[in-house]
Amino acid sequence: MRAGLRAFCVAVSVAAAALGACAAPAPSADDGAKKVYFFLPNTTTTRFTERDEPLFTDFLELFAPEATVTVRNAKGDPARQQDQVESAISDGASVFVLISADARFSGGALTAAARAHVPVVLYDHDAVGGPADVQVIFDPLEVGRRQGSRAADLIAAMPGDGLKIARVEGNLGEYGTRQFRLGQDEFLQPLADSGKIRVVCETAIDDWDPAEGQAFADQCLTRENNDVALFVTMNDDLAGGIVAALADRGLAGRIPVTGGQDANLAALQLIAQGTLDNTIFKNLSDQAKVAAHLTTSILHGEGVPEEMINGTIDNQYMAVPTVFLPVQNITRDNLDVVVNSGFYTWQQICAPDPASAVCRDRN
Repeated sequence: MRAGLRAFCVAVSVAAAALGACAAPAPSADDGAKKVYFFLPNTTTTRFTERDEPLFTDFLELFAPEATVTVRNAKGDPARQQDQVESAISDGASVFVLISADARFSGGALTAAARAHVPVVLYDHDAVGGPADVQVIFDPLEVGRRQGSRAADLIAAMPGDGLKIARVEGNLGEYGTRQFRLGQDEFLQPLADSGKIRVVCETAIDDWDPAEGQAFADQCLTRENNDVALFVTMNDDLAGGIVAALADRGLAGRIPVTGGQDANLAALQLIAQGTLDNTIFKNLSDQAKVAAHLTTSILHGEGVPEEMINGTIDNQYMAVPTVFLPVQNITRDNLDVVVNSGFYTWQQICAPDPASAVCRDRN
């Protein structure tokens, strides 16, 4: 059965349509097991431990059954991640798949890998100040644009001017956070310039920590006497923290929260209940599949397939060849997109509130 699985073909729909090539690996050399290390950044962004890790591990087993995957989690500490990288080098690692704990402090890990001749596949987060072979990421500028466009639509439906807006951003050290902001600002800055909105609370949350996001939202609500028209954030976990702060005050569903990202189950449940407005669906199976394909090609001595690359990211050391993947906005009106993808069932999404308007006819 494994021989058949090794012929499994990766067909990922990306903006540049560059990923139609088959991911069937070349026959492996008789040189024993290959050691792949998958470095996770934290435990606060739940998608990495709950979804990316098992998806990547399963796909690599399909494409490169001779390889082993060792997972290390930095738990938000870039120094810990540096130590983990150096330990993996000592262990004879073949390839690193790295989700940086903090892009600003990842140069040492990249440099150590280069000196040891260990190829690096950057996964989702950028890593600056050193060489990397390739990056796989959902287009963050487009994510920000989708978030900003949705927020602008909500604002347009609100009467009056000078609407008080709160913005809760992610980790400042990441390329993604900067791009999300740029994309959101394409829609929000004109509203601020015209006087339609006024940003009264704004912060960046280290490590994307939802507890910190909840605490900030609570402080903002206290300072503004609950007079906030809209919260705009950048991922599902932060959005969940904001919803929790609103729920503590009986305001969940009354003050909109927009700017979710990742289509986590908890976020989809909040959308079905009407307490979170949207999330950005990123097919994590596609990302893990592409990363496993790239890793397999590198393991088998074939390098990074040029036909897969549809852009670059400047990491302050080099223009890293990049595979940009597409995204889609999800609201209550098109939750079926996520269900039809096979990620979650209506039963899972509707479990907390089967009587909600979205769920009544779905179970």
